[in-house]
Amino acid sequence: MITIGVEEEYLLLDPDTCLPVPLADQVRAAAGLEPIVDDAEVQSELLQAQVEVATPVCTDLEEAGGHLLRLRHALGTAAEKNGCRIAACGTAPYRELAPVPVTQKARYLAMRSQAPQLVAEQLVNGMHVHAAVPDREMGVAVLSRIRVWLPVLVAMSANSPLWDGKDTGFASWRTVIFGRWPVSGPPPCFTSLEDHENRVRTLLDTGIITDTGQLYWQARLSDKYPTVEVRCADVQLRADTAVMFAGIVRGLIATAIRDEKAGLPLPECPPELLQASNWHAARHGLSGLLVDPEGRARRAGDVLVMLLDHVTPALDEAGDTREVTSLVHRLLQQGTPADQQRRALAEGGLPALVELITSETVAP
Repeated sequence: MITIGVEEEYLLLDPDTCLPVPLADQVRAAAGLEPIVDDAEVQSELLQAQVEVATPVCTDLEEAGGHLLRLRHALGTAAEKNGCRIAACGTAPYRELAPVPVTQKARYLAMRSQAPQLVAEQLVNGMHVHAAVPDREMGVAVLSRIRVWLPVLVAMSANSPLWDGKDTGFASWRTVIFGRWPVSGPPPCFTSLEDHENRVRTLLDTGIITDTGQLYWQARLSDKYPTVEVRCADVQLRADTAVMFAGIVRGLIATAIRDEKAGLPLPECPPELLQASNWHAARHGLSGLLVDPEGRARRAGDVLVMLLDHVTPALDEAGDTREVTSLVHRLLQQGTPADQQRRALAEGGLPALVELITSETVAP
């Protein structure tokens, strides 16, 4: 069984104005998770209006979902004690003119010096799924096989339509913001581990990036864990939707490992088409056409069926098929979280939006 772990990033918002508030240290201290902090379950983020959580290593989806709810509730309760809310949205819907302070870590301060405007606008939150791979060589092969599916995950997970109080017209504005860093978007197709290491070394040698943490590809090898980290998704409104993506990512990686061992050819997708597909997915979510892994524009629902067909044997093996497929069907019925944000704002204004994006971060 391939083990998994999930990371989620949240915003700290004023519940009345929906503006970010720089209270990360206070919320983390009040969360009552001190005995677990040493295990890196609660972490600081680039800006002081953000916090990040990371589940322990999990073997099944129910376990991952339980940890996410526990962490959301602990931080949500701590946020309320400090007069704010934890918001599970991919971008800050509103901002003040003054930038949110940067967390006082050397790496973050160096990033602000390098790209101050990008850092100021980094009020974006993603969810990252780690899935175990046997070794780095297989990890590189996995990256080259799953990259063609990343735009589909971007479309499915879109949860960031709002920015500066306006509808951007994009379902995932976070994807656009994150795509401005020098190494970002879908990863290249690597021919081998040596090819991967040479490309990374060349990037580092230029000095444009200072460490491998700035390899912001939407899927990458983890330097900390023996995993592939898929990081293309916006943070999700609901923990069970995050669990759905964890199941899909595990299925994609298990399928890629199986295909690599079987010697199947790599899926071919020119980099310009993959980049364009990713932009299109961020723009439209599931509301229009998607480009499938073979380069054809098709209805979004049909591409999701292709995705499920592709990973079903792996889902069956892990016992995840029923949960993942039912959640995908719910997604198709309800629309993406971006669709839900737009409906909430149109029907109930700011109070309804705040309720939606914070509804699962306070313990019942």
